[in-house]
Amino acid sequence: SGFNSIGHMDTMLRRRHHIGHYKEGEEFIQNVFHVLFQLFPGKEKSNLSVCWLQYEIFKVVQCLQTKKKKKLKAQGKKSKKLAKNLLKAPDNRNHLSLWKLYAYLEWLLGNIDDARKVFDTALCTAGTGGLKSPQLCSLSLLYAQLEVELLESLEGAAMSRAVHILTKLAENGPYVPYSGQVLPVNILKARKTYEHALQDHLSKMPVSDQVGAANQLVNLVGCYALFQYLTVGIDAAVFIYAQTSEKLEAPGLEKCEKTGENCGVQNFPTALEAVTVLHTNLLRFHMKISVYPLNPLREALTEALKRYPSNQSLWRSYIHIQRKSHCASKARRFFDGVTRSTNSLEPWLFAIQAEQMRKKLTEKVQRAGVGEIHSTIPETGLTNRIVALFEHAVQSENGTHCPLLWRMYLNFLV
Repeated sequence: SGFNSIGHMDTMLRRRHHIGHYKEGEEFIQNVFHVLFQLFPGKEKSNLSVCWLQYEIFKVVQCLQTKKKKKLKAQGKKSKKLAKNLLKAPDNRNHLSLWKLYAYLEWLLGNIDDARKVFDTALCTAGTGGLKSPQLCSLSLLYAQLEVELLESLEGAAMSRAVHILTKLAENGPYVPYSGQVLPVNILKARKTYEHALQDHLSKMPVSDQVGAANQLVNLVGCYALFQYLTVGIDAAVFIYAQTSEKLEAPGLEKCEKTGENCGVQNFPTALEAVTVLHTNLLRFHMKISVYPLNPLREALTEALKRYPSNQSLWRSYIHIQRKSHCASKARRFFDGVTRSTNSLEPWLFAIQAEQMRKKLTEKVQRAGVGEIHSTIPETGLTNRIVALFEHAVQSENGTHCPLLWRMYLNFLV
């Protein structure tokens, strides 16, 4: 019934209903996957399975965000059925990325014990690659991160399930499910193993397979920093992120020019960006469960955003911390500086979103106790500022061709 039924717009609210996936659009996408499945051989088919399951997880996350329990239950049932069917395929049985996504799906649906069983099964069958296996590192990192999010404080964190997972990964032996204790001697050995593995990785950066090496480095740094966070503290984890970033930023060009070698480190901007995201996420989590100053996180985010102005995850974190601040001028100056120095559209979109949140908050305070009656003194300053931001954004080269931006502008004016 028309092309617009396939697209969906997260940013818009239509009356009270959050716009989700339309039935016709859903059928179309499912048909595409079914048709493609018959065309691809082994490895490509497995990669397509991963894409399909990621798409299903995205729909579950959307249901969680809109807090529709009925819809979540139905969607969860469908997604789990698909995940099980995909894992039954002979090529996918030992595909760790698929197992990881299936376990994550169970976790999102609130089936923590089932998710743990899936993670444990995957780790037991994955063999003994240890820190040298990228998929094993990635799987262990997600499992440990999810377990850490369940912690209410750092007391006794060294004996937690997350530490057990990360210790077993470093031991390089067969995985044994958590039984309730982690021996201090094993923690010490694991720390040494992580330290040596990271040093080796940073000193022997391969020039060839750079995408694989970058992913492996990010997973290794994530596991090591999380391990240090749980066993030593936040400062130890931040030190590892700082050390890695320093190495990845190192201007080894002079040496390369003299020796004629191709220095691999310069070619790892994606790894540096991913490490920065891990760093800021850990700081945000730490602030949630204990008392910690805001400044380190703010500094890390502003530095990172100057370098990666199109990273949405970093912008979300930045807006989140700025909402707590009552002084808007610093954030406005920062947004202004970034929009001038880049062609990316993300800084404009997030600057607009930040002002709209501020407007919502102001109106909420003005209407407190009066219900839905509009305040006698309207807040025109913010409205004018938002309109000005839209005007500047749609005049930029990328903004002119961005349907989302125009729709947001029309929506705001209405």
